[in-house]
Amino acid sequence: MISQSSTEFELLPFFELTPDLVCIAGKDGYFRKINQSVIDKLGYTKEELFSRLISSFIHPDDREQTQLTRVKMIEGQPLVNFQNRYIHKNGSIIWLEWTSIYFADKELVFAIAKDVTRRKETELQIEEKYIRFKGLANHFKGSIERDRKYLSVELHEELAQLLAVLKIDIDWIKAKQADLPEDVSNRLEHAGIITELLIKTIQRISFTISPGMLNDLGLVETLRWHCNEFSLVASIDCRLQGNCNDALLSKEMQLDLFRICQEALHNILYHAEATVASLTITETDTELSFIITDNGKGFDVTAVQQSNGLTVMKERAASINAEVTVTSKPGSGTEVSVKLKK
Repeated sequence: MISQSSTEFELLPFFELTPDLVCIAGKDGYFRKINQSVIDKLGYTKEELFSRLISSFIHPDDREQTQLTRVKMIEGQPLVNFQNRYIHKNGSIIWLEWTSIYFADKELVFAIAKDVTRRKETELQIEEKYIRFKGLANHFKGSIERDRKYLSVELHEELAQLLAVLKIDIDWIKAKQADLPEDVSNRLEHAGIITELLIKTIQRISFTISPGMLNDLGLVETLRWHCNEFSLVASIDCRLQGNCNDALLSKEMQLDLFRICQEALHNILYHAEATVASLTITETDTELSFIITDNGKGFDVTAVQQSNGLTVMKERAASINAEVTVTSKPGSGTEVSVKLKK
């Protein structure tokens, strides 16, 4: 403990005049010197502040983190812009932002704090609104996906099944009536082919609307199947490269990542005029990335920032804290990069 006359820590004029909280504390965790702002902000008398451990004025939920940070400071790491909550004598909460340094030779901490309560309350209000709006967005997104799933099941289980019965009837007629006129037989053959095409088309549309195999096979294998189907339907060579442990991703994340990749391939099919596309999956300790590229005509990204396809991809990415970046220029193909921090 130092005496009041210690010249190294004589109070400077700003000590009392500044609106910031300025204090000197001992290594033992007690105040040594404080300015009037400390008294005014916390509502305690000088005697009360000096008689109790500083930690006793800190909000209980912040004491452990404050202690850990204080240990680092005493070990030589300056404390800059550290925020924690103090409890006013009347019970209200005060947010303080501290900048502190420890003088080992004197075993003293010199600290300055700003009252950031208003700013913090605004931040918390914004965060609360964000959480509420995100919840609403997830609710509507979930509702849309449930409707998609219902429609997918109806197409696959009802319409496709009816067509399958029709195909059976056509084949039965052909088998039972071997002496049909040639034109009638040709018509039945044509009807059978069209029915098969309709069944496959409905199955493909059903998958596009709601990829049920996500639950059974996982994201990577579902995307691999989708790339193969894309190659057949679009006549664009599309390969999936790489892998990731998609079991660690929530069902929501898997579905949103699938939808983003699906939208990117959809854009390639209808806009890129490409002959080759690829989907590359890369996983590191900190990041998961999906990169969709094509060798198409490309476009001016700045001119189509508000396109519906790009907006859908970016909104879905934002809902799972991922980021979508589109790189392209006329004549140079396009790259869509989806990065998800772990």
